[in-house]
Amino acid sequence: MSVASPPRPRSAASGRVLEERPIRNPDVSSEKVMSRRAWWLVASNFLFPGTAQVLAGNRLLGRTGIVATLVMWALVVLAVLTAFLWRTVLTMVLASWWSLTVVQVLLWVYAALWLVLTIDTLRLIRLARVPGRTRAAVAIVAMVLALVPASTAVYAAQSVVAPLRSGLSIFAAGPSVPPSDGYYNFLLLGADSGEGRDSMRFDSISVVSVNADSGAVTIFGIPRDLRHAPFSEGPMQELYPDGFQGHTSSACGWSSGINQLMNAVETCRDDRGASLYPDAVSQNSSPAVEATKDAAEAILGIEIPYHVFIDMHGFADLVDALGGVEITVQDRLPEGGGPSYSGQPAEDWAIGWIEEGTQRMDGDTAQWYARSRYTTSDWDRMRRQRELQTAILAQATPATVLARFNDIVAAGQNLVQTDIPNSLLPFLVDLAVKAKEQEVQDLELTPKGADIDPEDPTSEDWERIHAMVDDLLHPPTPTPAP
Repeated sequence: MSVASPPRPRSAASGRVLEERPIRNPDVSSEKVMSRRAWWLVASNFLFPGTAQVLAGNRLLGRTGIVATLVMWALVVLAVLTAFLWRTVLTMVLASWWSLTVVQVLLWVYAALWLVLTIDTLRLIRLARVPGRTRAAVAIVAMVLALVPASTAVYAAQSVVAPLRSGLSIFAAGPSVPPSDGYYNFLLLGADSGEGRDSMRFDSISVVSVNADSGAVTIFGIPRDLRHAPFSEGPMQELYPDGFQGHTSSACGWSSGINQLMNAVETCRDDRGASLYPDAVSQNSSPAVEATKDAAEAILGIEIPYHVFIDMHGFADLVDALGGVEITVQDRLPEGGGPSYSGQPAEDWAIGWIEEGTQRMDGDTAQWYARSRYTTSDWDRMRRQRELQTAILAQATPATVLARFNDIVAAGQNLVQTDIPNSLLPFLVDLAVKAKEQEVQDLELTPKGADIDPEDPTSEDWERIHAMVDDLLHPPTPTPAP
């Protein structure tokens, strides 16, 4: 029968080994020990916040810091992986006001926790026991190393997350509609509120069609003075079954161009169009926009569920936020409000000139480039507006957007009104990335672009336009050679 060996006696020294480690209980009389210990604690606090407390201070606080650091890094890695593998999921998170609020709070809390851990680390270092020069260096390095991640978290919270959260306010609430015949279609309106005008009018009218699978973009330009525009089914079709023939009003005069729909629907009606489109305002739209949307649908023969309304004056802010836009000017153009009388030379009223050649335009110059019309035709102006749209799409690279993110979001809030729901944003962002790899195609409904007389279009013209639109959006599949 064997007898169990008695347990080996544990020496007092081995029982106190943890507490006698120099990091937690240093020899304060040794300058060398205190200097090394100080640098160790500063380095550990920077490389892995919370470890300084676990080694030399409050272990609960240290574990809190370690867990927070692990969670933060896990979220960063997850965000990066999601951006590459599941971009739509990441955009869904970024398109939610609540998720952005949570992210912003987490960043603020993490920044505050890092500062708390750094201040506590300086307490644990016992600066009074560290030699003079080393003492100052340790304090400075510790605070600098703390400010780098803390300020990064604060910057991300205030300059990235906060503008994103604020920018969501321009979008509508509610679900999105599925693509129509394979496309998301958007009515793009530019509003000119120039000097001498008491209300905005549509100065630029386009429809942007985005292929729901490939992201391919097609832009249709509709002349602002297009007459006799038809309407899809709705209140305007009932009022103008034969197309928009114009309206007569003592307050607004007579007009028939499609850009005058704002007057016909809102300005010249006592109820501002509420009886025609009672739900427009609650859906981030307006009666005039809805009427123009109905006209664009009938003109092109496609469904257009959403609009983007841009103030041409705010458009300059967006161009500046992007750092300018590069355009090749074909003809010298004047800047200014136009002649005071018929035949007045442009040299007498122009406040400046846009010279020929390739140049990088700032926002003010780009605005005049899009608006100038007194020495050129409306068709040429449409071409220039389309050039700007295409150039902005091409030059708004991810690097540019990230570098100027705050300014771009701020500019967008000041110039854009839209009824696009935020639930559609994840899909649009994904399509925008695909669209960058493809060339934008366009069709101008002008005598040159579509062989149409905008002053006297016929029903045959609308049918022909429908066929041209269908060919662009749904080109026939080539038949393989036998």
